[in-house]
Amino acid sequence: MVRRLERDLPELLSFFAFPRHLWRKLRTTNVIERCFVEVRRRTRPMVCFVNVESVDRIIYSIFQRFNLEWKTRTLSVFTQAA
Repeated sequence: MVRRLERDLPELLSFFAFPRHLWRKLRTTNVIERCFVEVRRRTRPMVCFVNVESVDRIIYSIFQRFNLEWKTRTLSVFTQAA
């Protein structure tokens, strides 16, 4: 584990190359975590699925909706820094 951390350390700390006010936005995984919370929220009430394809369809639909919502959304923090 230590070898892997040492190997990947430059990439893990690359957010330091950006202005300080962007650090939190760049290093957080809240957006990713929120996506998976939404997947769990939508799939748990269904309890069981008929087959793998049915699970794939619901997960695809959830992420397709995210893509449509985010397509036109700009992050003001990043546009101000540019």
